[in-house]
Amino acid sequence: MTAAIDPRALRDAFGAFATGVTVVTATGPDGKPIGFTANSFTSVSLDPPLLLICLAKTSRNFAVMTEAKGFAVNILADDQREISNTFARPVEDRFASVDWRPGEQGGALLDNVAAWFDCAMEQVIEAGDHVILLGRVHAFGNSGRNGLGYARGGYFVPALEARAVSTAAEGELSLSALVERGDDVLLVEAQGKWALPGCTPEGGEPLEALKQAIETETGLSVTLGFLYSVYETADGKHQHLVYRAFAEGDTPKKGRFVKIETLPALDNIDGAPTRDILTRFANEHPLGNFSLYVGGEKAGRVHPIARKA
Repeated sequence: MTAAIDPRALRDAFGAFATGVTVVTATGPDGKPIGFTANSFTSVSLDPPLLLICLAKTSRNFAVMTEAKGFAVNILADDQREISNTFARPVEDRFASVDWRPGEQGGALLDNVAAWFDCAMEQVIEAGDHVILLGRVHAFGNSGRNGLGYARGGYFVPALEARAVSTAAEGELSLSALVERGDDVLLVEAQGKWALPGCTPEGGEPLEALKQAIETETGLSVTLGFLYSVYETADGKHQHLVYRAFAEGDTPKKGRFVKIETLPALDNIDGAPTRDILTRFANEHPLGNFSLYVGGEKAGRVHPIARKA
């Protein structure tokens, strides 16, 4: 007998898998294009050329998509998160704000995407509370642009993260994490002041060292997310990388959870960089407009790269 599974917990676990972001399009019976954001997309076969997307049976696009003769899949580039948001929201005319052209199989092909695929409907396959739309590729385009990433409810830009980590490759490395649990963030005490949990890795895989250090210190189960801040100390000898992370568990062995909304008003914060990180996070969290800071302790650049969908 299969044990009962919490659907929300299962969805969160599925969300740990980082994917690209696509906009899937087709033509409705009235001749007008329809489209929606999807990250449940994968290639299937080169010979014959097949791909698939998954569509919930509760989707407002279900009838049109399952009856369409074909559809298009547009893989969004790393600067097209606003297009993703547009096609994820109930906007009256999602195509009004984008440039597109009709594909031969009935889907709309968006301009400046990382890649596109014009597909005939090969098969509609029942799959629980979803259906699998299997498409045969009749034409495609590849711009060479980097794709937009998505995991754990937020967008990220893989190329930007890689550049930021590369920037921090020289000098002594310190890692820490904004450990979230619901609407709280975990802070630990360091020399009488509140700080982010972290470590100074000594060989091996740095992120694994960070995860183990936090779990050993707090007794919590921690999942690391994406890079949130990279900054160099004033003397130029130390590089700090701060990641988002997500915790499960009750009361931590060390430290305490603090409401995110109260972070800007906290006293006894361990240094101006940590205070800046906490304040920025408190401001970004309500709308999910997360970003990546790269620079020094006093000046740098904030890249607005992530948003909850």
